[in-house]
Amino acid sequence: MKLLVPLLIVFAAACSDGQSADQSMADARQHSIQPQAKIPLIGRVNDFADIISEKHEAALWKRLTRFEESTSHQLVVVTVNSLDGQDISDYTRDLANAWGIGRKDYNDGVVILIAPNERQVRIAVGYGLEQALPKSLCKRIIDEQMVPRFREGKLELGIETGVSTLIEKLTPQR
Repeated sequence: MKLLVPLLIVFAAACSDGQSADQSMADARQHSIQPQAKIPLIGRVNDFADIISEKHEAALWKRLTRFEESTSHQLVVVTVNSLDGQDISDYTRDLANAWGIGRKDYNDGVVILIAPNERQVRIAVGYGLEQALPKSLCKRIIDEQMVPRFREGKLELGIETGVSTLIEKLTPQR
């Protein structure tokens, strides 16, 4: 998967921390800090918590590939065993930045991070998609689409529902 380096803006509750992309880039240049990923990027589905079956992972990978081919937006799913004490917003932002999700000139990447052991989920949205996926929408997707399925023990369904809703919101209507 071709990855370009955008700086993602992550919203406070579900999608942003309020820092502008220009400020993030200026801070990174000023401090010469390249974000380091705590885990390696495998591809569109990165199931480090081992909660997605091979069958569902393959189907999800295929769907995310088609989505990227049709829209050029990158959407990545990642599950982790632990956030290692780090805030989920920071953890997701750091991964997205280190991995370079989205196209550089468009900042159009999305990362869904699930930390099942800490019972946390996050949708990080690149600056270029904030209008299409505002904080309030990301929070609704998490609260109304994903978490109810997670509570039922249907982690794969919760992930699939979240991905489906995001793809629907980001796919141009014909």
